[in-house]
Amino acid sequence: MTSTAPAKTAAERTGAHTAEAASLIGDARTRIDALDDRIIGLVQERMAVSAVIQEARITSGGRRVNLSREMDVLAHYSDALGKPGTALAMTLLELCRGRV
Repeated sequence: MTSTAPAKTAAERTGAHTAEAASLIGDARTRIDALDDRIIGLVQERMAVSAVIQEARITSGGRRVNLSREMDVLAHYSDALGKPGTALAMTLLELCRGRV
């Protein structure tokens, strides 16, 4: 026989100390989850577009990766988001390399 733990209250799930704050946090987390789903979809789309570019570059006799383009992407993210933007761009570039 398995026992189930009692359900957590909204305050316990969110760390809030009032029902109003717990509700606000719950709603905001729902929005964040939806945004995360959109971001994941956009990353997958970026990966697909990158694969098309890499295929065209390789087919034409070029290299899979264009380092000057990658530096432009890194600078773009860094300018927009600071140092964490550089790390994010590095992750995106890593996800998008070598998928052809």
